Amino acid sequence: MVNIILTKFTTEEQALIGRLDQARLPRHIAVIMDGNGRWATRQGLPRVIGHRAGVESVRAMINACGGLGIGYLTLYSFSMENWARPDDEVRALMELIEEQLRTEIEALHRENSRVRHLGRRDGLPASLCRTLDDAMALTARNTGLQIIFAINYSGRAELADAARRLASEAAAGMRDPAALGEDDLAGALYLSDVPAPDLLIRTGGETRVSNYLLWQIAYAELWFTPLLWPQFRGTHLLEAIIEYQHRQRKFGRITS
Repeated sequence: MVNIILTKFTTEEQALIGRLDQARLPRHIAVIMDGNGRWATRQGLPRVIGHRAGVESVRAMINACGGLGIGYLTLYSFSMENWARPDDEVRALMELIEEQLRTEIEALHRENSRVRHLGRRDGLPASLCRTLDDAMALTARNTGLQIIFAINYSGRAELADAARRLASEAAAGMRDPAALGEDDLAGALYLSDVPAPDLLIRTGGETRVSNYLLWQIAYAELWFTPLLWPQFRGTHLLEAIIEYQHRQRKFGRITS
């Protein structure tokens, strides 16, 4: 059973925590943070304002996961497909990610959180890569919540990169192609030491996975909400976990 830090939660959140089975909390939660642009547009604001508003939801997720003792939180921050957005929005997103990492890293370090990056570095601004490297180096030995930022990430690209790595090793005589199996492919993924997500949350009302963690979410429980990302808070995370705990995870087996 994890040690839940109630002081991190509001009175409303603590009431929801009382409904949790502390022995059955998800170990890894992955999030598709959708709806920033729509949130801003509905208020007549530039889309970038929506991305900035979404920072508060990221803070709420990190606070709640840390307080619950969740081991891993993966946030879909920028997909490879997002490069197709207008240049000014892409530039603003990159600057926002870097700015927030610089602003929050000391606090995350004090909380014993570890920062990690999921995705390709090629194409990312050099300054963002340096900021990521600094954050990961500072928090590398921390043992609390692992916060994984999926930046320039694509599930298909990750699988292609894993297959390319295995093919290269087989061509070099390091592996027997006939003996390759699922464990080998899983071990060639970007962060092979991270357990698969138990719960995938998507905000914004869409009900698709959008090329996110395609291998890893094979048996994840999916929870969709119409809330736009800037509206998402700790209470909504707790509601998602409560529903997750009401589901029966079979992993292909028959249960009584």
